[in-house]
Amino acid sequence: MSTPAEPRIRPGGWRDVGPFVALFARVAGRVQGTEPPAVFLTLGRHRRLFWGWLHFAGRLMPGGRLSRRESELVILRVASRRGSAYELTQHRRLGRRAGLGADEVAAIEANETGAGGAGETFSARELLLLRATDELLAEDDLSDELWAELGAHFDDRERIEVLLLVGHYAMLATALHTLRVRPDRPR
Repeated sequence: MSTPAEPRIRPGGWRDVGPFVALFARVAGRVQGTEPPAVFLTLGRHRRLFWGWLHFAGRLMPGGRLSRRESELVILRVASRRGSAYELTQHRRLGRRAGLGADEVAAIEANETGAGGAGETFSARELLLLRATDELLAEDDLSDELWAELGAHFDDRERIEVLLLVGHYAMLATALHTLRVRPDRPR
């Protein structure tokens, strides 16, 4: 994963994104311990779309039905599979805050989540989420068998959320990669 030298659309300043996006980004950076997040300052250049996207994204994480740990596990897997340096940088930190250990994050990224080794630290429910994420990214679908397995551990609303969470972060990884958004520097 290499980060290109120049963003295709530079993160905007106050005049480009407006005072509300600029303030939101500044506060988010302070909370995360980074500079104002480039994802907000880049996507914020399209203010109307930005607020709709942010509302939707916030309903998935942190406002979703899955636990924060489960959401971060899925997001890290998507980021790893899609080679998103920005998402990996952001969500390694968020994953640790949500209770994922460094060894678990490394296992998610390296696909070492099966039996034995680091995979033993994941619950059956978490391993099922990783399998579903992998299959969705590879096939843009889930087999009937995996859908049924998910139904044994997740209710219908949670299964819908899993689909949207994977799809959203795959879309975001594509946008961040295409726009060449650089990971945020720590403060």
